[in-house]
Amino acid sequence: MGRYDSIEGIAARTMNLFFIADTSYSMEGSKIGAMNEAINNVIPEVRSISDDSADAEIKIAALKFSTGAEWIYPAPVAAADFNWTYLEADGMTEFGVACNMLRDKLSTKTGFMNAAAGSYAPAIFLFSDGAPSDNYEDSLILLKGNNWFKHAIKIAVAIGDDANMDILAEFTGNREAVVTVHTPEALKRLIRFIVVTSSQVGSKPQDAGVPMTKQDTVVEQMQEFVAEQLDDSEDDEW
Repeated sequence: MGRYDSIEGIAARTMNLFFIADTSYSMEGSKIGAMNEAINNVIPEVRSISDDSADAEIKIAALKFSTGAEWIYPAPVAAADFNWTYLEADGMTEFGVACNMLRDKLSTKTGFMNAAAGSYAPAIFLFSDGAPSDNYEDSLILLKGNNWFKHAIKIAVAIGDDANMDILAEFTGNREAVVTVHTPEALKRLIRFIVVTSSQVGSKPQDAGVPMTKQDTVVEQMQEFVAEQLDDSEDDEW
């Protein structure tokens, strides 16, 4: 059980989904196009999960990073009202800047985790096709020390074989929480699965009788999905 799941509020709690999107120049073309399309298409399903949940309201936040980083909206937006902004690719891959900005908002007092009725630990999805162009190490260490980050569901998607798997695994804390995709269709299918599954798992109280964390539950289901349904060998690669 995560420390943030032990106290139930009277009103529905908030569960935030964080999309952390690499928009560097190497993402140009079908990579960023497929990512944009997949996230945009899965939002209605997240709305439905939030509407049907008696335990949590799902909100969405999105951070893009290239040369610098920027939150797409100044605060998390309720799934019912959220519209994905189609991103464009340009610039470098300043991952350390993104880590700093994410850590700044994973705060109950001054950040995005200040829901009146309390928050479930968030789900954080990182999408990248390369390696950092900045000195990210200290920023990632500080991010990993954040309590909300420690208890979050964290999934990283490596878009193509040039993504640095070691860094993505360091971000998630588990190499099995990192999946590589080689085609636009595989990326779309994977995004839908991880977002829907994380929304379903993360927006419910942790069952005291289940020894697995929410992160472990999502990763296990994702690995089964990848093994059984994510064969991209017959599709056109990037």
